[in-house]
Amino acid sequence: MTLLQTTPTPTPTVPKPGRAHRVRPFLPLVALVVLAILPYSTISLPGIFEGPLNSPGTLQLLAICLIFGGLAAGYDLLFGRTGMLSFGHALYFAAGVYGTDILVTRAGLPLWQAALLTVTGGTILAALLGAVALRTVGIAFAMVTLAFAQVGAILVARDFGGLTGGEEGLPLDVSGLPAGLVGVTNTVNLYWLALAYLTLVVFVVHRVSGSPTGRVLAGLRDDERRIGVLGLDPYRYKLVAFTLAGGLAAAGGVVYVLIVGGASPHITSSELTLSLLVMVVLGGPGTRWGPVLGGVLYMYLDHRLTAFGTSDAVDNLPAVLSHPLSQPLFVLGTVFILAVYFFPGGLAGLAPRVAHLTRALRPSRSPTP
Repeated sequence: MTLLQTTPTPTPTVPKPGRAHRVRPFLPLVALVVLAILPYSTISLPGIFEGPLNSPGTLQLLAICLIFGGLAAGYDLLFGRTGMLSFGHALYFAAGVYGTDILVTRAGLPLWQAALLTVTGGTILAALLGAVALRTVGIAFAMVTLAFAQVGAILVARDFGGLTGGEEGLPLDVSGLPAGLVGVTNTVNLYWLALAYLTLVVFVVHRVSGSPTGRVLAGLRDDERRIGVLGLDPYRYKLVAFTLAGGLAAAGGVVYVLIVGGASPHITSSELTLSLLVMVVLGGPGTRWGPVLGGVLYMYLDHRLTAFGTSDAVDNLPAVLSHPLSQPLFVLGTVFILAVYFFPGGLAGLAPRVAHLTRALRPSRSPTP
């Protein structure tokens, strides 16, 4: 009788996570700390910023970039995470800007009361208009939201009730504001306020996306009929996302009017919503940090390319080059087309592509005997 001796099959060893995987969860906290202490830095970056990092002009530019990074992240809650294409999101941002300005300048309310009433009013406005617009879907929904935004733009441009200042805008009366938010020397406080707004939006969007409601929203984006078959009401969940995004946009408007010192009609235009759409697509819709990166990069290029277009370097070029390069929208459009073509997943998908390319180019090791 022959005994068969079987050798045990070795269990595969699971590779331990590398140092990069262990450090990755702490990167957002590190980035937040770096951004918080940035105003204490005196580093100059010629060609990137006009002055040192702690100069008022640089801090104001960075604050605006942070505001629009948060605004793009809030809009991504609609577009990237729920699949709703809204062309009227600028209306709620404008409600935050003009609401705060009118209540402080015209009504003479303290800033905290004006901010609270404005955010509450912007959220209620988003709920009311969303309750109507969400009765439609697809292109019809986009057109209804665009119509609402156009009504708001017309009311602002025609100086409805003598409140908005019409086409000239409405300067903010700083006499009723806290002393720490007034003056060039206090630009750093406005920068920290913008950073706090961005942190709040990212936190809220991340918490919603990871909750059961966020999983339902993702299901609505992929297949709305399946959510209805499961016994859930798609209309109610979409209204929650629409209202929350509108409230976050109104809060961003409160901070924005403090940074720029007034309200202007251009923030009510549909071009702002289209810019938000470009920001989200540029960064990567439905990702955690893509819309933030897209919003920050877009606004930085929008401001810097304006100065670049009027510089002597562009004026000295031949006319066939100087005319297109003097138009910031032309350059931004070119950058957007190239980014979408070469990076379809946006900036958020750039890191995995680079990592995959690095692994592909890494020489393979021959197994040791």
